[in-house]
Amino acid sequence: MSAPPSPSPGRWFKTLRRTRLGEPCLKTYPVECKDLITRARTAFRTGRTLTESFRLAQLEAMVQMLEEHQCDFVDALGRDLHKPRFETIVSELILVKNEALYAVNNLRKWMQPQRAVLCFLFGRSSPPLLDECQVVSEPLGLVFIMGSWCSPIQLCLVPLVGAIAAGNCAIISPSECSAHTAELLHRLIPFYLDNECFHVILAGTNDLPEIVDLKFDHVFFTGSKEEGSRIAQAASRTITPVTLVLGSKNPCYVDEQCEITTAAQRIAWARFHNAGQSLVAPDYVLCHADVKARLVQALKCCVMQFYGSDPAESRSYGRMVNLELFNRTKSCCGGLARWLWVDK
Repeated sequence: MSAPPSPSPGRWFKTLRRTRLGEPCLKTYPVECKDLITRARTAFRTGRTLTESFRLAQLEAMVQMLEEHQCDFVDALGRDLHKPRFETIVSELILVKNEALYAVNNLRKWMQPQRAVLCFLFGRSSPPLLDECQVVSEPLGLVFIMGSWCSPIQLCLVPLVGAIAAGNCAIISPSECSAHTAELLHRLIPFYLDNECFHVILAGTNDLPEIVDLKFDHVFFTGSKEEGSRIAQAASRTITPVTLVLGSKNPCYVDEQCEITTAAQRIAWARFHNAGQSLVAPDYVLCHADVKARLVQALKCCVMQFYGSDPAESRSYGRMVNLELFNRTKSCCGGLARWLWVDK
């Protein structure tokens, strides 16, 4: 059956099917996203996310998903980013598990009302004049989480941990650039988390502002400043609060008192981790003139130690996510370096 006509084809977006890993995603209409929003809001209104038992069950299920499918996540990130097993486990899986376990251990305390200290008339030490006041934490409702391709598991699931712990429903949109990881998240999340409260879609970058227009109670976005600006503008039209995690400059400073070998190891690891595709990767180094030569030599030794004489052949070095990003990075550097695109 052919798809129904749409007066606004520009508003189409991609949504993932429940299917086998590796099959292509289908393009659908915004009405399907509206259906997911309606289902999630209906589930939220029933109050099922308000109980401590529900939140604990969802958080524990997420930990179980990461433990039981560790090899699948390693394989998906290997296909998307040529990410080494060690990097995937440490920077993606363990980080998310620790966040979830921390929430599990502290959830009861977070849900308890907090006594508010009254400062009316006589200051903080004055006794309550009329009654005791408490601060009660309540969930916002429906959260839209847009992850980035550079750390697709961490940047989708860490915000989801917070949304679950706070008692919200959520719609998660992994980046379409890391397609294998996005498909894996779509395939696994329905088997572990509540099918009415949590949904996974895949929207193109250009479609995200229009999806934000569908109205959520909070929007969480990770990406570039340009894309973040568009998301914030779209959210402002419906007065939706936004959390933006944006890339920026991250300089390193090395003075003459530093242990040069240790500093070089840390800088080289942070810079070349995930092939440099990180929002917090060092952009440039400022150093004291007296240590410049030693630092440069130490950095060269670290790169040789980490990735060998030819990093393109190293199994420990990642790859840029696609040729488009590779070419954009190449154009920024001009003729300063030798470039080689290695197909994953």
